[in-house]
Parts: sequence; structure tokens; C-alpha cells
Amino acid sequence: MRIAELSRQSGVPVPTIKYYLRENLLPPGERTSPNQASYGDQHLRRLRLIRALVDLGKVPIAQVKDVIAGLDSEDLPLHDQIGRAHRAITRTPPASPAPSSAATARVQALLESRGWTVEPDAPALTTLADTVAAFEALGQDHLIPLLDAYAEAVEKFTALEIQAVTTRRTPDQIAESVVIGTILGETLITSLRLLAQESLSATEWKKA
Repeated sequence: MRIAELSRQSGVPVPTIKYYLRENLLPPGERTSPNQASYGDQHLRRLRLIRALVDLGKVPIAQVKDVIAGLDSEDLPLHDQIGRAHRAITRTPPASPAPSSAATARVQALLESRGWTVEPDAPALTTLADTVAAFEALGQDHLIPLLDAYAEAVEKFTALEIQAVTTRRTPDQIAESVVIGTILGETLITSLRLLAQESLSATEWKKA
């Protein structure tokens, strides 16, 4: 297809597509004449991934380049390729006082008890430790023992997500599913949790 058709099918304006081509975010099309090129399904898939990163993930173009470079690497294992996409959309927590040693120890104990393999620089580790520390500071220590139950529930549906994502055919499609699934999945989980809280609390009030 010509670039105008690629734009129509993807919903991405032609000037934006040309920008992605200049920045090597999008592979060049097959040259059909000095001023014309043909594009295919791989370009549509790559555009969907870029837009998911930029529009949904709010990922800066510089980081998008890093994700794309990982996906295009012939030497980087798929786990690491997808890890780049996941890290790109994981918000690094703002600078704040380090969480208490007790909170950090609780998080480390949780990881060990569940046998989770996590890189020590994972941003979510700091976020989790900060959250545990906030529970302590706000006098909500009774919620901390629920950590393992939360982890067990998350592990179950995450296993299903991983299984679903890895059925996709190409690294681009897998990365797109990781980006969209992670971002929209958080909204989905939050919505379901709020609905469940409303329903269960209503049931408890009726008993009282």
C-alpha cells in the first residue's frame, strides 16, 4: 500500500508516519520509484505499537526508540525484548525518602516466599516498598498481612495474561499486547475491585 493508504488504515497522519520513518521507528517501505514506496502489514503492526506506547503509555519518543531497537535486535532474547516495552511504560517513582528497612524487608520476604525472579532495579519494587511503608505510617498495619493474598491473586491472573500474550505471532504483536494489556488491565482490575467492594460491603451491611 502507499503511504496515504497506510495512514488511512492506521489512523496516523502522513507527516507523523514520515517522522517515524526519519527516526527509524518504522522500517522503510519497499521502494517502487524514486519518490514512492510500498508498505505492508508489518508497518501497520509497528504503527499500532508506537501509538500504544506514545498515546496510552505516554512513553517519550527516545524510550520508544529503545523499545523498537530491542524488538529489532536479532541477539536479544524475547524475554528481554518484551522487558524493554514493559519497563518503558512502568512509571519510575519520584524521588522520595527511602522506604523503611522493615518495609523493604517485607517486600523481599514476599518475593522469596513466592519464588518470584525480579531484577533488583525494577521500579515496581520501590513502589511496593513505599506502599508498605505508607500502610505502616498511616497505622494500617492490619492490611500488611494481606500482601501474600494479593500476590497470590495477582499471580493467577498474570499467568493467564502471559499465556494469552505469548500466543501472538510476532515480537511487535507481543509487545503491543504487553503495553495495552498492562495499561488497560490496571484500569480493568481497579474497576472490578471497586465493584466487588461495593457488592461485598452491601452484603455485609445487610447482615449487620
